[in-house]
Amino acid sequence: MFLAIIVIGSIPGARSDIAEIGSGLVLHSVAYATIAFLLFTGSHASPPRRALKAVLTVAAMGAIDEFIQTFLPYRHGAVLDWLVDCNAALLMSALLWSIWPKRGQ
Repeated sequence: MFLAIIVIGSIPGARSDIAEIGSGLVLHSVAYATIAFLLFTGSHASPPRRALKAVLTVAAMGAIDEFIQTFLPYRHGAVLDWLVDCNAALLMSALLWSIWPKRGQ
């Protein structure tokens, strides 16, 4: 999924075309919350550890995405977009942590 974000985001004009579906805020939130969901649910650890892994991994992925955009003349990397990515991961991980079944109860 992350590779798809990078590849599609690198196609000239793709970002403006997809803007008809949703704003950058919505697209970043949905994409990176989904990645956080997949990372959290696909991990084998305690809920706090799953949440930490998901948030840190999404933070790194979002930073890589924004860094790559700085090399594209028709795109630009933005710290605010990265913060949206991180917040989406944080909120998704917190939600999953709160509803994840506790062992031994």
